[in-house]
Amino acid sequence: MNFWALSSSAVLKQVDSSVQGLTHSQITGRLKTNGFNLVEKESARPALKILLLQFQNWLITALLLAALISYFLGERLESLVIISVVFLSVFSGFIQEYRAEKALKKLRKYISHKAKVLRDGLWQQIDSQNLVIGDIVQLRIGDIVPADMRLIKLDSLLTNEAVLTGESIPVVKKVSPVSAKYFLPQDLINLVFMGTAVAGGRATGVVVATGKNTFFGKTAAYLGQNTSETEFQVQTRKFSQFLFRVILVMTVFVFVVNAWQNKGVFNSFLFALALAVGITPEMLPAIMTITLSQGALQMAKKKVIVKRLMSVEDLGNIDTLCTDKTGTLTEGKFSLSDFITLDGQKDLNLVAKALVCTSGFNSTDQALRESEPAQLVASKLKEFKVIDENEFDFDRRRMSVLVKINHQPNLLIVKGAPDSILSISQLSSTKRQQANRQIAGYENSGFRVIAVAEKQLNHNTSSQRDETKMTLIGLLLFTDPVKLHVKESLVLLNKLGIDVKIISGDSPLITYAVAKQVGLTIDKTDIITGDLLAKMSAADLATTVNRFSVFARITPELKYKIVKSLNQKGCVIGFLGDGINDAPALEAADVGIAVDTGTDISKDAADIILLKKDLQILAEGIQAGRKTFANIMKYILNTISANFGNMFTVSVSSLFLNFIPLLPSQILLNNFISDVPLLTVATDNVDREFIKKPKHWNIKMIGRFMTYFGLISSFFDLALILPLLLLWKVPPGIFRTAWFVESSLSEMIVTFAIRTRLPFYKSLPSFWLIGSTLLSCLLVIALPLLIFGHKFFEFHSLSLSIWTWLAAVLFLYFMTTEFLKRWFFNRYENS
Repeated sequence: MNFWALSSSAVLKQVDSSVQGLTHSQITGRLKTNGFNLVEKESARPALKILLLQFQNWLITALLLAALISYFLGERLESLVIISVVFLSVFSGFIQEYRAEKALKKLRKYISHKAKVLRDGLWQQIDSQNLVIGDIVQLRIGDIVPADMRLIKLDSLLTNEAVLTGESIPVVKKVSPVSAKYFLPQDLINLVFMGTAVAGGRATGVVVATGKNTFFGKTAAYLGQNTSETEFQVQTRKFSQFLFRVILVMTVFVFVVNAWQNKGVFNSFLFALALAVGITPEMLPAIMTITLSQGALQMAKKKVIVKRLMSVEDLGNIDTLCTDKTGTLTEGKFSLSDFITLDGQKDLNLVAKALVCTSGFNSTDQALRESEPAQLVASKLKEFKVIDENEFDFDRRRMSVLVKINHQPNLLIVKGAPDSILSISQLSSTKRQQANRQIAGYENSGFRVIAVAEKQLNHNTSSQRDETKMTLIGLLLFTDPVKLHVKESLVLLNKLGIDVKIISGDSPLITYAVAKQVGLTIDKTDIITGDLLAKMSAADLATTVNRFSVFARITPELKYKIVKSLNQKGCVIGFLGDGINDAPALEAADVGIAVDTGTDISKDAADIILLKKDLQILAEGIQAGRKTFANIMKYILNTISANFGNMFTVSVSSLFLNFIPLLPSQILLNNFISDVPLLTVATDNVDREFIKKPKHWNIKMIGRFMTYFGLISSFFDLALILPLLLLWKVPPGIFRTAWFVESSLSEMIVTFAIRTRLPFYKSLPSFWLIGSTLLSCLLVIALPLLIFGHKFFEFHSLSLSIWTWLAAVLFLYFMTTEFLKRWFFNRYENS
């Protein structure tokens, strides 16, 4: 239907609606017919896709092909064992990732977008997913358009349609019909589209399409997520590339050596492939997903909701937090404390005029409406009829309304920031000085001051150009008390190694008063204002924002520039904000943090959503992020050192052994069993010392750890191998069994040394890590003793002397690792 070509009344008739909105019965019927106003996100991966991704590894694919060839060559039992173990590993990864995906989907339900809709003749706030065709919806600056709508009434409406068109310049909208041959957003200026943002003005529209039938819904499959890689994603990709190069070189070496020693080209190829899979941390994606999702769920319990799993780790790595003042350091719940003229007299007419000049649901307007004086002038408000309005914007920092009061001349009332109102007011120099002194005195006492001015206007429309030569009629004083535990929260953030920067749009005096109340030891000269920053060069700006911690009178553009400058200094920036003016900075920050009660634009730009705007909750979320990062590091350091050690031992032993040291099925079983306990690493406890400061990926340190502790592992492998060959002179079957047991047990046992920087006995592992390790170790010990192990994996029984030597090697390996880890971490972890 070409709604853009119809008049407003014709559109209402077409969708069976009216200017009074829909009735309850109409809404119920349309929800049943068309469903909820939802567009499925591409990020919700179906089960089949998750399963197929487990096979997205050329090594596993090659192994399966080799198993198939082995089957047709008659080695059917060996082929079956290889396939079974590979599929067990794949299935385990699938189960964990599928559960994590479901958990993430559940978390997304916490984040809601609201819409102001007219139903049964009454305006009400509803969840936007409950919108239906025919709903009458009101839009204001900062809203995300909740559905495709045909505009029926507007006031200077501007929308940002970059999400659909890529064009960042706001689009001016109109109500009148337009002629357009094609359904292109750029041409349909009387429609607004789901997912776009209201950049200015306000409007009322009727919903003409919802969910998958919207322009956004129809093109969602073609819209890419233009989100850049996080530091976590970049570093994991670099780590994978580094590890792959090591594995490739050594795998080729093992294959060539074994084939050259006449151990069979096919067997050597099969062994090299199995070894490559065995030493590759192929469970790393699953481990990361599990650990990140566990971290996200822990954060959710603390009322911190993660939109992207990778943001869990990024939140933990924050070293600089930029935050606004209102609602973060203060309660964000204003109350009207006083209403006075310049002569210091209370005036209820001032309250009445200020009430007429309100827009939306900002904190000061809401406090004004809920105040006792507002109730006293309620009957008087009936005399005021608003005939035009000029919306608030962040450049003017004021709004105005044109009103008709009975038979009097039209009155333009302007309300906004004191300096903004003073700049357009007619005042003598004496009166101006008096007003500035009064305002400064109130702000020094911590009051939020709003000024009100007026003038008569002889026509029935108004614009921002009319906001000149005003008469200042009085001041409204609002109080916003400091939060009860904010001092303790700031101390905690400081202990976590986080530099907190306060970026406020308020005056320097109010910002200073609040900063003193929350315990910051600063002078008034330590507060940098927006007008000073605006005049600075990029270099001076970078130096200033790095040096100072409190900023006042900051515009949205300057917030963005502050965050970008800090980024360029190498800081990992978290930005906490909930307003329209915070959106650019939220996008620019490494971790954008919004509040569920904030504007739709801020929530859309953020990575993290707080269900309560509280620094204490944010600090707990940061600690949870650091715990997540710590547990991921435990898996990486443990696995790569053990796997590298195994590969190095195999490479060396291939030079003097005349048989393959481990069968492919034994390698795969070793890999599978040793990975089982590490699946529980997400539940492990983390030492307090580790979360005191931000931690970052250090590929160089990881490479050194792999080399040092891999060689230690190889040394003790050889300490087992050489006596087996030279002292006991065991046959290949017993040799393989002993090495399998030692290799599996050593990787699991050494976890308890590597998992902590403290002495192992001073750091308590989680119950699940202890339990899963114990069960896996018992299974490894039992396999050489069971008929099952003999039949399917060709294990042999070991003598008591071999078991004794094996236990001694494991003990010495653990103690050596325990001793050397302290030297290593002290020298390299922070290098």
